[in-house]
Amino acid sequence: MSLTLYNTLTRELQTFKPLIPGKAGFYGCGPTVYNYAHIGNLRAYVTHDILSRTLRRSGLELYHVMNITDVGHLSGDNDEGDDKMLKSAEERGKSVLEVADFYTQAFFHDTERLNIKKPNVICKATGHISDMIALIKRIEDNGYTYFSGGNLYFDISKFPHYGELARLRLSGLKAGARTGVDGNKRNPEDFVLWFTKSKFENQALVWESPWGKGYPGWHIECSAMSIKYLGEQFDIHAGGIDHINIHHTNEIAQSEAATGKHPWVQFWLHNEFLVLDKGKMSKASGGFITLQSLVDAGYDPLDYRYFLLGAHYRSPLQFSWESLDGARNARKALLDRLRALADKAGSIKNPGSGIDRESGAGAYLAAFDRAIEDDLSTPRALAEMWRLLRDTKLESSEALAVVFEMDSVLGLNLKADAEGAAELSAEFVQEIEELITQRSAAKKVKDFARADAIRQSLKERGIILEDGPGGTRWRRS
Repeated sequence: MSLTLYNTLTRELQTFKPLIPGKAGFYGCGPTVYNYAHIGNLRAYVTHDILSRTLRRSGLELYHVMNITDVGHLSGDNDEGDDKMLKSAEERGKSVLEVADFYTQAFFHDTERLNIKKPNVICKATGHISDMIALIKRIEDNGYTYFSGGNLYFDISKFPHYGELARLRLSGLKAGARTGVDGNKRNPEDFVLWFTKSKFENQALVWESPWGKGYPGWHIECSAMSIKYLGEQFDIHAGGIDHINIHHTNEIAQSEAATGKHPWVQFWLHNEFLVLDKGKMSKASGGFITLQSLVDAGYDPLDYRYFLLGAHYRSPLQFSWESLDGARNARKALLDRLRALADKAGSIKNPGSGIDRESGAGAYLAAFDRAIEDDLSTPRALAEMWRLLRDTKLESSEALAVVFEMDSVLGLNLKADAEGAAELSAEFVQEIEELITQRSAAKKVKDFARADAIRQSLKERGIILEDGPGGTRWRRS
């Protein structure tokens, strides 16, 4: 596999070559656990999952690290605003750590439902304070800091590469200094490494440090934890495009100031926003949609994953209920086709290493790989899967085997669904569909007792009905 990725640092598509042959180190920015993740947040983690699956499929030994931010993240990435964790804890009458634990579990429940594989390392900021202090001390020893107003700041004027990722001009930043933001800063884009004079009266979590009792700035956690687990230089760092100008720019500055190594990261990948009619989805506005909201509306979480795969990760994606309906219908058609193939094949077999890439189903797999290798082009990859499924000349078991190989990257959990369907007789599947039709007719004439009886009868036989705007779907319990 010859993988090319768009590197935000160079603004070019580049062939991916890991620093250590045969291995890949990947750090993906994780959630700040002060609230539920909204579906826009979750787009990033589906992107990271596609990347991880692609790297593993290419034969690389992947070491994937993700942080959990449970301290230090203010509502403004440039040290402005409220402490997100503290504000959430006060609103809910809980401790900061109780809030963090609850929303961390909620986050991983969402990622599990989206069939996102867990990273090798999941590291909480509060568990790595000593690593942050040690890294800050290295930055200070190398002459990049100043102490002002009780806080330790990073001095961007000492770092000549500052703003390289975001294409910011250091001279322009100095000339355009904002006033009334933080009078302790020498430059407006200087940032806090360690707070000791909190802008909040009763900061919940504080630690002893060489600069006094306090807590870390948000940016330092990602540098400290990625260096701890991946080394002073590694292959890939990923996150949303909103991290480019401040968070990732500051990560680069402090990491390279500490280690003296440039570049710190070889490839920077950034996914675009999920947008609503009124703009970017945001928790700050209070108008955001969770994955559970979709489930409550009758959608399967994998309908949403399919919806995301239909757009390239670097393209803004407009969300609407109509477009989600389209994704659900397409996924249902995909599953129906797989069930038909499974019934025809009589058994499910795993793809072998000897698939011919020049003819038959193997040719579709080769085209699929070319699509994924081209900067993770999931829309093209999905199209190749559909081309295969529409080819009636292919032997059923071979077609299934190749689809499952494709799904090792797409992550739609197709094999489990097809295997479950293969265990059902064709007669039973027909009976299920007929009962669903009868139930719909009963509901139209307001015979809800009959409708409920059909649902309960199927449930007792291991079949769950799910109602939604597009109709009724069934799945095995």
